[in-house]
Amino acid sequence: MQAGADMTVQSVLPVGAMLGEGPVWTGDALWFVDIKGRAVHRFDPGDGSSQAWSAPDQVGWVLPAEAGDMIAGVKTGLHRFDPVTGSFALLHDPEPDYPGNRLNDAATDRTGRLWFGSMDDGEAAMTGRLYRCDGGACRDTRLPPVAITNGPAISADGRTLYHTDTLGKTIWRVAIADDGALGAPERHIVVGKAEGYPDGSVIDAEGCLWVAFYGGWGVRRYDPSGRMMRFVRFPVANVTKIAFGGANLTTAYATSARKGLDNAALEAQPLAGHLFTFDPGVAGLPVTPAKI
Repeated sequence: MQAGADMTVQSVLPVGAMLGEGPVWTGDALWFVDIKGRAVHRFDPGDGSSQAWSAPDQVGWVLPAEAGDMIAGVKTGLHRFDPVTGSFALLHDPEPDYPGNRLNDAATDRTGRLWFGSMDDGEAAMTGRLYRCDGGACRDTRLPPVAITNGPAISADGRTLYHTDTLGKTIWRVAIADDGALGAPERHIVVGKAEGYPDGSVIDAEGCLWVAFYGGWGVRRYDPSGRMMRFVRFPVANVTKIAFGGANLTTAYATSARKGLDNAALEAQPLAGHLFTFDPGVAGLPVTPAKI
């Protein structure tokens, strides 16, 4: 962590998302989604402008694609999303036998392989799985199923996957072979009872893992051994994921959620669901477009 980093958290876009998620920096803007609001958002920090597109169903994330458009994880499957026309075109439904599931979080590795997870929309059944799309084919990674998959994050060298079991409050570390096959998962971080639930995660340029906490009032930074190095407190309880953006990827953006907050909590947290920013004191890694 660089000396003098300003960890003050500020709201930069008052979207009031019911379930903001999936921030990603591409081009000169930040993209994110409101899962329950069925919307894709784009925020330009240069002039403070924003745009929004309606999705055909709950949308867990969008990521840049090699073709120049975007890939979206919608409840009904992987879609190609064209921001110019606002259209969504179904590419692949990985779980036709699990209509109660939806796609939840995703990341690409340095080769452009797409890693994404599913979850039980009711947040109870152990039906969530992690998938890998490579060379036009999507495969179940065969990691043990969980209720809510989250935070697939991949190390800079592409050899380690961090996979989150949100309700199990555990982040697993898994070796990745050259062909994308996974080794045996190893327990990496176990979250305490009072810390909230580990949500989305991302790796920084120093190989450390930043994890957002739902019900945990902030984000935590862990070193490669799994030791917590920093806690950044937010003015809202439900922080869902961060992304590194800006010209040098040195600005952190974070999504948040209103979901699960009663009227008293919403009154106490008027910024819930907004998009936030802070100076993390470290750069992030560029996002490789998905090769789909």
